[in-house]
This record gives sequence, C-alpha cells and structure tokens, in this order.
Amino acid sequence: MRKISLLVLLSVFSSAAFAQSFSIGPKAGINISNYTGSDIESDARVGYHLGGIMNFGIGQVFSIQPEVLFSTQGAKIDNMGKKEFKTSYVSVPVMLKFRAKGGFYFEFGPQASFKTGEDIPDQTIDHFAKNLDLAGAVGLGYQANFGLGIGARYIAGFSKVGDFDQSAAMNPDFKNSVIQFSLFFAIPAHK
Repeated sequence: MRKISLLVLLSVFSSAAFAQSFSIGPKAGINISNYTGSDIESDARVGYHLGGIMNFGIGQVFSIQPEVLFSTQGAKIDNMGKKEFKTSYVSVPVMLKFRAKGGFYFEFGPQASFKTGEDIPDQTIDHFAKNLDLAGAVGLGYQANFGLGIGARYIAGFSKVGDFDQSAAMNPDFKNSVIQFSLFFAIPAHK
C-alpha cells in the first residue's frame, strides 16, 4: 500500500512540474455498483461519491487528473432474500484525460481504493471486503471552458472484493464494478 501511495504522489508531483495549467475543485455524483466475475446473483446498488480533483494540463489536449473521493459501493445479494452489502472507500483515481477543442473529453487510468467501512447483513462474515481494492477506469464527458463539467465513468475491479473460503455460500472470485455519473467544477488556479 505504501508503494502505491508513493507512486501516486510521485506521478502528481512530476506532472505538476511540467504542467502548463492547473485547476482544482469539487466533484460529486452517483454510483451504480454491483459485483461481477462469478456466478453470484446480485442486483445493482445506488450510492454516491464526493470529493475533490486536481488537474494538471500539459498543452491544449492532454492532462493528468488525480482525485480523492469518498465512495459508497456494494450490491444487493440474493441470499435467501435480497440483502444490501455496503462498503465505503476512499478512492484515489489518477486519470489521463484527452480533451477535444469542443470541450468533450476521454479519460482512462488506474484507481486504488482504501476501505473505510462496511455494513454487511450477515453477522457471521467478519471483514467482508479487503482493505485495498485495485481497479481501472475509463470515461467520457464534457467540460466547459470556465471549468464546469459532467462525466460518466466505468470502474472495473482488478482485485477480488474479499478473501473467502471456497466452502463459502458464494463463489469468492467476484470483483467491484461501478458506473459513476459526476458533476465537477475545476477552478483554474494557474495558467
């Protein structure tokens, strides 16, 4: 975990050294999350994300955008009746953004999420989710010249949600899957 944090900090500081523009601001939106990658029977759960962004522009098209977001995720699992499995994370995506002249952008990058809490209905499960969740993200959106933007992003988990025994009631190989819709405002701090 220290290596990942160090890598994120190093990329932020190195991109800041070459940045031609810099903006910072708030970001908020909704999450539609579920578990994928196994035979688990689940339905999507609606949550939210809230936090901040920093954007380091390099030229007119390319930028690096690290974010820190509080994010609620999980799913409704069909285990003798639908039960909501909720997990809260502090997520740190580092997105590479390509912006067209009209304001539309495409983004992709890695994301590390650190568990802050969980609400699991089955009291026999201790520590349902692992403390670290690694994922990749890809998204599209529009950002006006004055900084207001809207975006949609898909986040696919690379690591399993938890470490479970094969004898558990569910297949242990499921991962987080999240669709985010966001509104943000990148306030120019340096041009």
